[in-house]
Amino acid sequence: MAKVTDIVLWDKPGERVLLLGNHAIARGALEANIAVFAAYPGTPSSELTDTMAAVAEKAGVYMEYSTNEKVAFETALSAAWSGLRAMTAMKHVGLNVAADTFLSAVGMGVEGGFVIMVADDPSMWSSQNEQDTRVYAKFAQVPVLEPSSPHEAKEMTKYAFELSEKFKHMVILRTTTRISHARGDVVLGELPEEIKQAKRKFGDFKKDPSRFVDVPSNARRFHPIILEKIEKIREELAECPFNWIEGKEDAKVGIIAPGLAYSYVKEALAWLGVDDVKILKLGTPFPVPYKLLEKFFDGLERVLIVEELEPVVEEQVKVWAFDNGIRIPIHGKDYVPRVYEMTTRRAVTAIAKFLGLETPVNFESIDERYKKVSAIVPPRPPSLCPACPHRNTFYAIKKAAGPNAIFPSDIGCYTLGLLPPLKTVDTTVAMGASIGVAHGLDVALNGVPGEKETKEKKKIIVATIGDSTFFHTGLPALANAIYNRSNVVIVVMDNLVTAMTGDQPNPGTGDTPHGPGKRILIEDVAKAMGADFVEVVDPYDIKATYEVMKKAIETEGVSVVVARRVCALHRVGEMRRRGEKWPIYTVNEEKCTGCKICINAYGCPAIYWDAEKKKAQVNPLICWGCGGCAQVCPFGAFEVMKEGE
Repeated sequence: MAKVTDIVLWDKPGERVLLLGNHAIARGALEANIAVFAAYPGTPSSELTDTMAAVAEKAGVYMEYSTNEKVAFETALSAAWSGLRAMTAMKHVGLNVAADTFLSAVGMGVEGGFVIMVADDPSMWSSQNEQDTRVYAKFAQVPVLEPSSPHEAKEMTKYAFELSEKFKHMVILRTTTRISHARGDVVLGELPEEIKQAKRKFGDFKKDPSRFVDVPSNARRFHPIILEKIEKIREELAECPFNWIEGKEDAKVGIIAPGLAYSYVKEALAWLGVDDVKILKLGTPFPVPYKLLEKFFDGLERVLIVEELEPVVEEQVKVWAFDNGIRIPIHGKDYVPRVYEMTTRRAVTAIAKFLGLETPVNFESIDERYKKVSAIVPPRPPSLCPACPHRNTFYAIKKAAGPNAIFPSDIGCYTLGLLPPLKTVDTTVAMGASIGVAHGLDVALNGVPGEKETKEKKKIIVATIGDSTFFHTGLPALANAIYNRSNVVIVVMDNLVTAMTGDQPNPGTGDTPHGPGKRILIEDVAKAMGADFVEVVDPYDIKATYEVMKKAIETEGVSVVVARRVCALHRVGEMRRRGEKWPIYTVNEEKCTGCKICINAYGCPAIYWDAEKKKAQVNPLICWGCGGCAQVCPFGAFEVMKEGE
């Protein structure tokens, strides 16, 4: 069976294959003869980044896992300035990190095609907010292409490079979770000879300070040029192959559907049995091509705009209609919810209401039944994996700091420390914010050395941050805390991979897709910045970790503790591939007193309570042998299972 990374490189034009949306985009970039790809992984964009990492050497593409999205953007942008086709990828909140360069560089333009793939996450399946990248694009005056299927995602990627080069303007390819993570038929196109021969491409940067130095005098020139260029692109998009009008020409009712909403609208109309409507399928939600609107609105008496999240298309259409004296009813967010992702149900409900029809299913009845079932089904929240080193670290932190300490944390799988029984996450805002928030809390609650008045009984503040996140945006906050003489403990949860997004490397691992990089040790960075206390601990030794945490808390100033132990899921996967085994623990029922410390304070998912025996038990199928249970049990009831047990 062929691997996805093999399929993405197949030299089989016309072959129909089943690909994930992100994999299809990777193929599209290769068919477009991409030269440079740089990204920081973030769900739901990660598969694109990992696929490019896997095929880069065989395709002659330079690929890097950058330390954050801003750096990735700048790496790819520079390549595009040098005449190469370049791409960066990120999730929607990643664009916030890149926004400083993104917004400033628009007016400078590009030479080679530059495509920014941004994966939005409606309904926030793995994100801290529900922003709509199309709003950013409208603000920045950058065109957006939005696919309705994996195959279209591939084709749009190629078109995005062409559009970018034609107008020397960056282009956003906007996906959502349901496009990035959907599988569909994709027809492979031609691969360029340079890709097939794995020939690395090099560019040529031509100095032009009047263009590439964004001082105010240059920026003033850029703004009108940007506005003029976006209107030219708007005209071009009237002929875009991803925009079309379908349905009955003499229909009195019209529906506008951008991106994936088009697929939901088609499904909803089929379910409702409606075919006497005209549909404008938009692959370019910004800028909306006005010439196409003129053709679409001809003869219509009312229009419904079905789009996910913000009314980006709706606002453009309504402004255009008003300016052109079109006074027919145009509906959008009054029928289609502004929050959470589009579904067939939402499309059916909106269209049925718009057309004055009954929905084919009584959704309210389904909701009532769902509520009844939900009331009796036990909740199943996510949890840290068995043998996760973060569990041990959190356990030691809580024991050393006490329950009244404040625990700012960050974005990563360790955010699950907020759940019982650990409860060692009190705040999470954005990547790198744990250290900034910890310092701010210290200022607000305790005061800092040098002030006339400080609080005598000081609050203990312990921040937690992941290894990849530390390098992503933790460094400026650490420098700020040290510089301003904060009194906080910062625990870097170093599991030696970027675990939450798929085990990608980072500066702390030293690995790169293009060969060995230079490993940067977190403790060396902390010492060089001037932290007052720096120690490295192994979380699998809970007692030693606890002792170091106590010292860190007692130290005046900024303490940095690096809790280093490889991700358990990563470790077990590697051991399985090598055919190795790990110790499995069991409960000696004679020693178990039923105190439940292992469950109520530690909370490993491999440990459960036997109500009949009133004893703790270990599920051997998910015990990954860390031995943490044996360390936290005060009665020594957890023992390694003997051969044959």
